[in-house]
Amino acid sequence: MSTIIYIFAAILIFGFLIAVHELGHCIVAKLCGVQVNEYAIGMGPLLWQRQYGETLYSLRAFPVGGYCAMEGEDEDTGNARSFVRQKPWKKFLILVAGAFMNFLTGVVIILILYSGAGAFLTDEITGFADGFPLEGENGLMTGDVFYKIDGYRTYLRGDASLFLSYHKGDTIDLTVIRDGQKVTLNDFPMTRQTYTGQNGESYNGFGLYVGVHAEEATFLNRLRYTWLNALDFVQLVRFSLVQLFTGGASVKDLTGPVGIVSTMTQMGEQSETARDAVENILYFAALLAVNLAVMNLLPFPALDGGRVLFLVLDEISLLLFHRPVPEKYQAAVNAVGMAALLTLMLVVTVQDVLKLFQ
Repeated sequence: MSTIIYIFAAILIFGFLIAVHELGHCIVAKLCGVQVNEYAIGMGPLLWQRQYGETLYSLRAFPVGGYCAMEGEDEDTGNARSFVRQKPWKKFLILVAGAFMNFLTGVVIILILYSGAGAFLTDEITGFADGFPLEGENGLMTGDVFYKIDGYRTYLRGDASLFLSYHKGDTIDLTVIRDGQKVTLNDFPMTRQTYTGQNGESYNGFGLYVGVHAEEATFLNRLRYTWLNALDFVQLVRFSLVQLFTGGASVKDLTGPVGIVSTMTQMGEQSETARDAVENILYFAALLAVNLAVMNLLPFPALDGGRVLFLVLDEISLLLFHRPVPEKYQAAVNAVGMAALLTLMLVVTVQDVLKLFQ
């Protein structure tokens, strides 16, 4: 498959996820009795449109997203069925519906991919460096399966190595699974020390050798690991944000639409077969879908999570002061938030473009 095909597929997937997000808003808005004026797939010049009831459905030229235009979405138009006149619980459901649809899309993609899985892999301890002080029944043993590291669940293969490598402290909280039971090193925390590696080199670390633990791909395990994989994607967003705000990562490590398309293209080109390429790109699409769901619900202005935050603040203001937060203040905060997001997207996009020429 050529590079152009991978790029086009990546753009379609990105646009599809945005269209699905807006479809979530559209469906729940209609279920809640809100008037939906238009639901569009794509952006730009109009290619096709059809009126069904009160809603205009349209297809536009550029497959980079879509939108759901609700009556009175940002201001009171006097229509009793406008968004702003709905009860708070209805507004909440409509606002979170887009993120829910993205998350559901990610889960469905993972389930489809896992339908052909032969086994599911997680991380286990396969050995210890010479001098490791906590080996034994009262500490850690070969075959212990990683469960949690510093509060992060190790859902899938690679999680343990990721969390261990990014850990900056001298001690680490660790919980493992042994004979079906959770074992936590409460009395003797694991500490960072200088060890001799398997190749004779000295390194500063925790002295654990991480290997693979396999579980049979039964029907129930397919369902279980589909859910765990989706939760792992959610946790990766949390982990990335923590790293960003604690200095473990920087803005230079962020990726925007250009970087996403580039990554999908690279995954396709590096795959050995066309089937591998499709599976790898779909897995990345599932990761992207869940990421979009989580990021969109962050309580930041201009995002759905920011609108949910204002919804809560409105109810608190009504309870305490018997009036909602003035719309002009909400509009000002959203405008600042949108400007900040656009600036960040511009910076990240420029970085992504520069990386292409490195």
